[in-house]
Amino acid sequence: MSAAENLRIGFVGLGHMGGPMAANLAKSGYEVVGFDLAPAALEQARRDGITIADSANDAAAGADVVVTMLPSGKHVLDLYAGGLLAAATPGTLFIDSSTIDVADARAAHDLAVAAGHRSVDAPVSGGVVGATAGTLAFMVGGSDEDFESARPLLDVMGRKVVHCGGPGVGQAAKICNNMILGVSMIAISEAFVLGEKLGLSNQALFDVASNASGQCWALSTNCPVPGPVPTSPANNDYQPGFAAALMDKDLGLAANALRSNGVPGELGLRAAEIYSRFHQETGGGLDFSAIVTDIRNRANEENA
Repeated sequence: MSAAENLRIGFVGLGHMGGPMAANLAKSGYEVVGFDLAPAALEQARRDGITIADSANDAAAGADVVVTMLPSGKHVLDLYAGGLLAAATPGTLFIDSSTIDVADARAAHDLAVAAGHRSVDAPVSGGVVGATAGTLAFMVGGSDEDFESARPLLDVMGRKVVHCGGPGVGQAAKICNNMILGVSMIAISEAFVLGEKLGLSNQALFDVASNASGQCWALSTNCPVPGPVPTSPANNDYQPGFAAALMDKDLGLAANALRSNGVPGELGLRAAEIYSRFHQETGGGLDFSAIVTDIRNRANEENA
C-alpha cells in the first residue's frame, strides 16, 4: 500500500489554483475531501475525483493533512479561529498555500500550534498553468520535521520545493520573488514600448534581449507582446495565467513589508503603485503582462 493510500487530505479553497492542485493529489491516489464556497468549483472538483464536504470544517474532520488556498490572510485566520482547527484531529498537519502577509502567516502558525497541530506556510509560484501541470514552485516556512512531512504532497503538486526557513519565511520568499517579477515585467514592457517608438520590431528586441543581459522570466516565458513567445498570454488576448489583480495584491504585501522593515525599496513601491492603478482602472481581469498595453496607451496619449 502506497503512502498516498494511507493519507486523507482535507482541501479548502478549490478555485483556479486550489482546484487543480487538489485534483493532482487525487490523481496520485490520495483521498481528497474538499470544500469551496463556489458551486462551480465544487462541481469541477467532483469531476476530478474529489469528495465534496458540506463545510470547510467537515473537510478538516478526520484528515491527516489540511491544505488551504484562500484569497487573503483574513480568510485564513478567520477560518482557523472559526472552527477549522477545532474540527481537526490533534496533530494534523496544516499547509497554507495562500499568499498572505508574513505576520498573518506567523499568526496562523501560532493558532495551529496552540490548537495542538503542526503547520507550514507553502505559497506557490507558477500560476494556473503550473497548478494544472503539477509544476508549481513551493516556498515553505516551518520546522524541518513539518517540512519533511509536507514534502511528499508538495512534490505531487509542484516541480520545485524549497525549505526557506521557519514559520512565515515561505511567505517572505514569495513576496520578494513577486516583487522581482512585477518590477521586471514593468521594465520589460517599458523597453518594448520604447523600442516601438524607436522603430525597433518586437521580435528583434526579443531576439537581442533574450540572448543578452536583458534575459529574464518576464521576457522569455511571459513575454508581454504577441509573437515572440507563442504560449505567452499576450498571444491569447492577455487571458490571465497570473492576473494583474493578483500582482496588485502581492506587490501591496511587498510594499507593506518594505515600509514596516525600513527598506528604501523605491522600485518595489513604485511597481505597487503602477499595478494598483492598472488593476483599478482597466486591467484587473487581464494577465499581469498586459501592463504593456497601459504603458503603450499612456505613451500615445502623451504624444497625441
